[in-house]
Amino acid sequence: MVPMKEISGGGVVFRKQEERTEVQLIQDRFGKMTLPKGKMEPGETIEETALREIAEETGIAGRIVEPLDVISYRYEHPEHGTVEKEVHYYLVEAVGGDLQAQIEEISGVEWMSPETAWKKQAESGYDNNDGVVLAALQKLGYEVKLV
Repeated sequence: MVPMKEISGGGVVFRKQEERTEVQLIQDRFGKMTLPKGKMEPGETIEETALREIAEETGIAGRIVEPLDVISYRYEHPEHGTVEKEVHYYLVEAVGGDLQAQIEEISGVEWMSPETAWKKQAESGYDNNDGVVLAALQKLGYEVKLV
């Protein structure tokens, strides 16, 4: 049986606050730090999916700056069996909206310094997001020490 394929889009959202840059991480319902992302809907481009999911999960409207990475993994779905998941991540600049967690999906969202974001990702994030967060911080001009 050919595994079902699922494509998602998401991003590392940042904003400039005068001299500071802040990065957004969300906390999922399992208590892990992660990035906003979600499944592509019919008729959407992957970029539209990323921006819609970010807006739905965090309340923030964004603008894609550039692609960051594509992560692929498999998981077992109770009805569909093995699913091949492909997540396209983008560097996204916040352009509006109010920070507000979508409580049905996630338990929290916050702005933090790039250093804090990396620390939280390293301590309580998903390993497969390390490269995405690292790439985003480097593109924003931050050197991060691997923990």
